[in-house]
Amino acid sequence: MKFSNLVFKPIIMTKIQQLLSAYGESHTNRTNKAIHWICVPTIFFSIVGFLYGIEIPYQIAGIQLNLAMVIMLVLVVYYFVLSKTLWIGMLFFGILCLWFCYYFQNNGWIPLLKFCLILFAISWIAQFYGHKIEGKKPSFLKDIQFLLIGPAWLMSFIYKKIGIPL
Repeated sequence: MKFSNLVFKPIIMTKIQQLLSAYGESHTNRTNKAIHWICVPTIFFSIVGFLYGIEIPYQIAGIQLNLAMVIMLVLVVYYFVLSKTLWIGMLFFGILCLWFCYYFQNNGWIPLLKFCLILFAISWIAQFYGHKIEGKKPSFLKDIQFLLIGPAWLMSFIYKKIGIPL
């Protein structure tokens, strides 16, 4: 096969509105939406928690860097490319997740990794239950990029409610 015959799918499939609309097609049932409002942020947080414990041998201003911080920076750039405003909300949510990981790691009654594993498992079970009710498969089974669009989809509702354009 020639290199010129290969078809590459771009990282950014389309504009944010098209992605949010495509994601929303499999999230129309009221119960499934309610489950997503709880589980999508919980899954996002749990993944941040998994990565939080992986330290990187660098410090900035006395703060020990970890993989969660680096990945969060990459995600914020991804969201910035998609929307010149939505990335700000995602940045604040990411910082909140990082802060909660820091707090929980230092003050939690259960190790952060164990806590995140429990949240992750319960949330995914609930998500699949929501899609069973919906009668449609999760969007990420069509395009893995939708794993990142789910949190943005929820943030877009918050933006719409408070009158911030995407």
